[in-house]
Amino acid sequence: MIALSGIWAVKILTWSSSPFDLTAALVHHTQLTPTTLRCMRSVSDLDTHGGPAEPLKIQPSAWHAHPSIRKVVISLWVIVLACAGWAALVMYIWNKFSGTPDEFGPGNGLTLQTWSFLPIGGVSNAVQYGMSANFEMWILLFVNMAAVQGPLTLGLHCSELIANVIRDERQWRSATGRKGLRTATNPVKTIFIHPICLVLFITKPFLHWMFGLSFTISPVVYYGQITEFWVAMPTAQIWNLCIALFIFACFFTLVSLRRPRGPQPAAYGHVQTLANLVDEWSPVMWWGHKEDGIPYCHAGTSDHPLPDVKMDCVYAGSGAGCHL
Repeated sequence: MIALSGIWAVKILTWSSSPFDLTAALVHHTQLTPTTLRCMRSVSDLDTHGGPAEPLKIQPSAWHAHPSIRKVVISLWVIVLACAGWAALVMYIWNKFSGTPDEFGPGNGLTLQTWSFLPIGGVSNAVQYGMSANFEMWILLFVNMAAVQGPLTLGLHCSELIANVIRDERQWRSATGRKGLRTATNPVKTIFIHPICLVLFITKPFLHWMFGLSFTISPVVYYGQITEFWVAMPTAQIWNLCIALFIFACFFTLVSLRRPRGPQPAAYGHVQTLANLVDEWSPVMWWGHKEDGIPYCHAGTSDHPLPDVKMDCVYAGSGAGCHL
């Protein structure tokens, strides 16, 4: 209902998910104005006064350019620590109540011999508790699931931000390649041609499956009716999930810290930065040196290949605006 209300109230300039199509539409409808003298300024320079600049050999990382990227990476590490704390709490409860009946301590202690990827009943330690199948317990069961799985789902969803900005930056940097930058993209095809998107596409359901092994709910049926639920949390599977999340967080941390090479200013899909860097829009664009000048040169885009920028020159743009 909220989405339909938004579609009804707002004029849709483009349905494309590409930041290049979005930027071109915003500039064309004068809802975004390119800033002059910033043809060599990356997205990380937005907070500065800008102006003329020499080309850089290495561009800033996504971590440095996007505050939201830093928040997502930090949240991923918080999830890893929370998962480790969850596993430690389950081990503590099991060790404390291991001498009591099966409510808390089935199986043997967690060792290398009892560690397994899939849960094996009666082999590794686990904490389990029962819940009656009445209305109040149904609500409590869903609250338990939301409290435990909610942060994982939110963290994995937010990690798409990292994948998207890296994908957009990789596409933007193809403007200095032989084939140039093609602004029109297939959103389904990009999942399979960009490695980071493919990694996220495979990893998200895998991590949710691993969570399902760490937090299992088993109904007890008596004469065709569910009388109660048993919730089990095997320690080995929680540690497996924690290790997988640790690898996941390491991967996205390294990706966000990687600095692109080359003089082409980094945009990371930021529409204002793209509007400043692109002065001629076409279905296929190349970026490079366009004009010599005194005291400043001009770099921009064109529908044909351009020479490389001159590393010893200062670039400020032509100030002529954008040609659509």
